[in-house]
Amino acid sequence: MKKASLVAGLLLLMVLWGGLLPFADRTSFSVHMIVHMGVVAGAAPLIGIGLSGTRFDFTQSQRWITPLTGSVLELFAVWTWHVPAMRALSESSALIAAAEQAVFLAAGLALWLSCLGGAASGREERRLAGTFGLIFTSMHMTLLGALLALSPRPLYGDGIVSCLGITLSAHTDQQAGGVVMLLVGAVVYLAGGVALLAQTLNSALAAPMNQPGGRPRP
Repeated sequence: MKKASLVAGLLLLMVLWGGLLPFADRTSFSVHMIVHMGVVAGAAPLIGIGLSGTRFDFTQSQRWITPLTGSVLELFAVWTWHVPAMRALSESSALIAAAEQAVFLAAGLALWLSCLGGAASGREERRLAGTFGLIFTSMHMTLLGALLALSPRPLYGDGIVSCLGITLSAHTDQQAGGVVMLLVGAVVYLAGGVALLAQTLNSALAAPMNQPGGRPRP
């Protein structure tokens, strides 16, 4: 399962970075958001599952990367790159756009690996912290997505753009991008947090049965 997850995550990155991003309208905010959510909420968790607990799991040696610091890193990465001036820089330079995507992937991996990976001796303890880290990320993704979708004016240009062949005004394009963040980002992180909480509860319930003299409840 780990190998399949890793391959799926890498293939998704290839589709996003090698197929969609180079050939789509780079001024379209909704295209940007599709790629962004695909990286942090699609490829990053899949790659994180594949790398967790292996020698490539950098959270085993970098103990300062916890679910809390990972969620804060994700917050700064997401909100910084959605400042209008930063979006304009990314749209104007392929090099800056590549740096933006690298930051998104690094922040996403730091968060997901901090929740899923780490040293085997401390992985169980990370699950509960990971629940709060992913739910917090879901909350700030929801907030940013709502602000973008409900903004009374466009923040990223004022012309006409093309989103996957569909012509949109700058305002409608921004609203579509905000909805993508709401539907994909918020839901994926919330689902991840709930899944970690369920694993924590299952482990807690199973612990007494695994102890000497433990027996299932009637």
